[in-house]
Amino acid sequence: MTMLTSRRFLPSISHLAAFEAVARTGSVTAAARELDLTQSAVSRQVSALEEQLGVELFLRERQTMRLTPAGDGYAREIREALRRISSASLNLRANPHGGTLNLAILPTFGTRWLAPRLGRFLAANPGVTINLVTRLSPFDFRLDSIDAAIHFGHPHWPGAELALLMSERTVPACSRDFLKQYAISGPEDLLAVPLLHLTTRPDAWEQWFAGNGVSFESVHGMLFDQFATAAQAAIAGLGVALLPTFLMQEEIRRGDLVAAVDREMESRERYYLAFPPERADYAPLAAFRDWIVAEATASPTA
Repeated sequence: MTMLTSRRFLPSISHLAAFEAVARTGSVTAAARELDLTQSAVSRQVSALEEQLGVELFLRERQTMRLTPAGDGYAREIREALRRISSASLNLRANPHGGTLNLAILPTFGTRWLAPRLGRFLAANPGVTINLVTRLSPFDFRLDSIDAAIHFGHPHWPGAELALLMSERTVPACSRDFLKQYAISGPEDLLAVPLLHLTTRPDAWEQWFAGNGVSFESVHGMLFDQFATAAQAAIAGLGVALLPTFLMQEEIRRGDLVAAVDREMESRERYYLAFPPERADYAPLAAFRDWIVAEATASPTA
């Protein structure tokens, strides 16, 4: 279908905005107040949209408007589309002469490793604006307004290209008081103490025990969704966390965290920059990709 023939399925923004407002508020009156229009104008726009689509979007019952099942599904998609249009317009207005890069980050990597270095990229690329959002797992770039993402794992992300950034080494870490409380002299002793787990790395402890020749049936313990909270729990004496050394340098340097056993291990997975192939030549993304790869290569913690 060509763009020319598909335009008949592309309603005006005013029709879509009226429909979304009525769908969300459940009232023509409330939607008219929100849009600063008359009730009759909102009703006409909604009716025009239904006529253009050839689908009934609302059930009209006295003074109320109730979405049909088709209208409900359409409202969800239109709401997201309007949000993305608004976001794109805001980004363009904020940076009309450069470009905007929407980057999904892993929270601890973003705050501990990326953020302290980001000023160098922005200084070298003054026309680029970077927006950071948190994503803990892979997503579909086609359904999200994200240009690139930091990925930790194996080199696989459906529908995306990957640029290798760095590896990492992890260490079982705990507080000094915790180490005094438990008799830990070797890797096998950790099976008898509370272990802290990351939900995005459910088999990390299993890999560590297997890599250190320790047999086990199962490994249990508290679950955390971020390294930062797992690290704080370890500092508070709640258990031993398997933590990347390059993200926890300050805590280790201060002595807030110590190695439960001196057995660092390189993770099987790596850090990557993931991005959709069709965005590879987008200037802000290309500049950021070159910069972060070089920064990761030069980093003494990589």
